[in-house]
Amino acid sequence: MAAMDFDFTHVQTPFRMQPGLRRLDGNGAQLTPLAPSHPLYAEKLRVVQAGQCFHSLPGFDPQPALHAISEAGRAHGLPVSLRASCDLPLAFEEDFAVLDGATGRLAWLCVCTPSHWSPEEKLGLDFAAVHAPVADDGLLQSAAAHLVQLATGGDRWERFVWTISPSGRYDQHPGRQPRADWPSTNDPAAFAEECFVRWERQTFLPVGQGTQQAVFTIRVMLQPLVQAVRTHDQAQRLRSSIASMTDSVLAYKNLTPARAALLRWLDNAPS
Repeated sequence: MAAMDFDFTHVQTPFRMQPGLRRLDGNGAQLTPLAPSHPLYAEKLRVVQAGQCFHSLPGFDPQPALHAISEAGRAHGLPVSLRASCDLPLAFEEDFAVLDGATGRLAWLCVCTPSHWSPEEKLGLDFAAVHAPVADDGLLQSAAAHLVQLATGGDRWERFVWTISPSGRYDQHPGRQPRADWPSTNDPAAFAEECFVRWERQTFLPVGQGTQQAVFTIRVMLQPLVQAVRTHDQAQRLRSSIASMTDSVLAYKNLTPARAALLRWLDNAPS
């Protein structure tokens, strides 16, 4: 299902909710062409056809951001021409949001596959308010103003986030997709067979052109858990990280009901 394998270097112990931004060098691509054969294409298409993809503050002009995205694609040999915003959702695997450094607010979103959040509710919020629901978010909140300055200061950045999910859907908008139930089995192996690693590569792309804007890109990736965990070291790395999560983080990630079963399976994985 995933276009690439999960990178276990993103799994840290103890687990912490933190910015984790890394500056991208000039060779780091930020866009991924979306093939019509990819399962993600069909999910994004449904959202586009339902008219639920775009959200914009009144009067906001997305053209500078679209131009920046087009230029970033061309810089890495991607033959994509964005003549209008309607071309964007199905051109790339990534979802997009524009952060305005002048106000610190999200001014525009093109999001089809959110991870249990509603893009329409984030529109117009400042950085701190956007992340207010995040568990153990003290580091994010205290660094909010600095992070906005970094993200919109002209450099390119990336970070990764991950979780375990009982759903193989990319689109996890709470209004479209109720949370999937965890497997109802006492067998750890059978439980793991129905789980997925869900991770995101998030980047900031400077818009320039006289603006103080940055495009925030979100690429959602999925891989069956039993395919992702191939070695004992990977299993133990994942186990240690999950075991170190606070109760509030487990609840935020909906991992509380799954923690015990996941730890039991990881104790003996891969089998």
